[in-house]
Amino acid sequence: MNPKDFLDILHVAERLKDTPRHCTTSKGRVESVAEHSWRVSLMAFLLKREFPEADISKVVNMCLIHDLGECFTGDIPTFLKTNADRDVEDSLLDRWVQTLPNGVSDDMRALYAEMAEQKTLEAKLYKALDKLEAVIQHNESPIGTWADNEYELNKTYAFDVVAFSAWLTDLRNRILADTLDKIATEKPKASDAD
Repeated sequence: MNPKDFLDILHVAERLKDTPRHCTTSKGRVESVAEHSWRVSLMAFLLKREFPEADISKVVNMCLIHDLGECFTGDIPTFLKTNADRDVEDSLLDRWVQTLPNGVSDDMRALYAEMAEQKTLEAKLYKALDKLEAVIQHNESPIGTWADNEYELNKTYAFDVVAFSAWLTDLRNRILADTLDKIATEKPKASDAD
């Protein structure tokens, strides 16, 4: 790959630094898609010894590229995202990936196909970590930033994608305990709103 192509890819990916997500940091600042992708990647890296049978480098790569489509569409919260939104994002991403140098394009297309099929351990790990990171971040954000539906969503979201792993299920249960504690201790009381 020549330096110009390298820089062109980075310039597109840089958009994720300015693409806000539907979540805030622990100090109440709106999180970027790039920050989310970084932490999902870190989560994968940290699981190398928990999942020795997995190609963790591949999982990290999946985590790094999983939201690149949002360079073109922005972030749409999962509870608002429609199939039409997904189709537009996938189409724009695919068009961009096809313009990349052959080796990079081939690598990305192979990863995206594996991620979409959700058959390999690596793809299942990436998907679970992506969803778990969102719940963890909500637990870390001020509860006043939560939408009304997120009180229930934070209790139920992602249990389906961790069911393949006892370790991830235990992690999800610990996250649920954090959610329940946060709601019990931080939820604004009705009388406070008056």
